[in-house]
Amino acid sequence: MVKTIEWKGNKVMMLDQSRLPHEVVYVECADYHKIAEGIKKLWIRGAPAIGIAAAMGIALGAQEISASSFDEFVEGMQPVFNTLLGTRPTAVNIQWAVVRIKKFLQNHNRESIDKLKKMLIDESNRILDEDIAVNRAIGEWGAQFIKDGDTILTHCNAGSLATGGYGTATAPMLVAKEQGKQIHVISDETRPVMQGARLTSWELMQSGIPVTLITDNTAGALMKKGMIDLTIVGTDRTTRNGDVANKIGTYTVAVLCKEHGIPFYVAAPMSSIDFDMPSGDMIPIEERSPDEVRTINGHKVAPEGVNVINLAFDVTPAKYVSAFFTEKGVFNPGDLKKLVREGINLDSIRLRSL
Repeated sequence: MVKTIEWKGNKVMMLDQSRLPHEVVYVECADYHKIAEGIKKLWIRGAPAIGIAAAMGIALGAQEISASSFDEFVEGMQPVFNTLLGTRPTAVNIQWAVVRIKKFLQNHNRESIDKLKKMLIDESNRILDEDIAVNRAIGEWGAQFIKDGDTILTHCNAGSLATGGYGTATAPMLVAKEQGKQIHVISDETRPVMQGARLTSWELMQSGIPVTLITDNTAGALMKKGMIDLTIVGTDRTTRNGDVANKIGTYTVAVLCKEHGIPFYVAAPMSSIDFDMPSGDMIPIEERSPDEVRTINGHKVAPEGVNVINLAFDVTPAKYVSAFFTEKGVFNPGDLKKLVREGINLDSIRLRSL
C-alpha cells in the first residue's frame, strides 16, 4: 500500500496526489508552511489525511520555536495553528487535530520545551496509527452491509490516499473482499479534479477489486437499469443532526439513490463528525479556482474568461443517508447526537446488518 504521509528523520514526506496515477512522487516538507501549501494545493486531500498532515505540520512548527516557558511556547505556536486552520475550511479534521494538540499540550504543561517538541512528533505519529486502526474498524462494521455479488457506487476518493491507510468508504469493500465476497465497484470520475478517475480507480485496481469508471452524469442511468446495489461515500464534515458535507456531486448521488430505493451509506470516522455544529446549513463551503473547471490537465476546454461556479463540496441532508459506518458501529443519522453522551449503551442504537 502506498503511504500517503509519514514522518521520516526530521521531515515529513507527503505523497503528491496531484501527479497520480501517472507518477508516484513524494514532497519533502521541512516546515509547517510546506505542509500548509500541500493541503491547499491538494498534494494531500481527504479529511482524515489532512487532519494527520495538520498534526505533523504542528509538530514541525514546534521545532522552530525558541521559548523559555510553556506559556511562551504556546504563544509561539499560535501562528502555526492559524496557518493550518486557514488552509481548507470545510473539512473538520484540521480543526479536530488542532484542538487535540492544544489539549495534549495543556495536559503536559510541566514538561520541558525540548521534551514537548519530541512529544508532539510522537503524538502526530500516534494520530496516524490511530487513523489506520479506525479505518479498519469502519471496514469491519460496514462490510456487514455488503452482500456477495453486490455492485457498489462510490463518489470521489475516500480510500487509503484520503487517510492514513485503508480508507473510509473503501474500507468495507476491502474487508468484504477479504471475506471472500465477490464485489464490483463503480467509481464516478468526480469532476473537476477527477479524484474518482485518477485515485479511486487506481487504488481499487491496486487492491485487486474489479472497478468500472463512469462519468459523473452516468450514475442515474445505471441505477435505473438496476446495476447498482448500494452506495458508499466518505465525508469531510458531518454535523450533529447527520447532514453530510462531501465532495461536490454527493448530494446528487444521494437524491438519485433515494429515488431508486438504493441504500446510501456514509463512512464517517468520529474525527469527521462535528458535534458542535447542529446542521449542515452552517458548514462553510470552499470555492476553488475557476481554472479547475475551465481546463483539464492544463488544456482549455471552455471559452476564455467564461464565468465559473466551482464549489468544492455540497451538503447532503440527513434524510438521504441510510446509515453511518463509524469505528464505533453503524448508526442511523438521528442517533449520531447520542454518541457524545457519556454512559450510553451503544448496542442499543447500533444498526444490524441487512
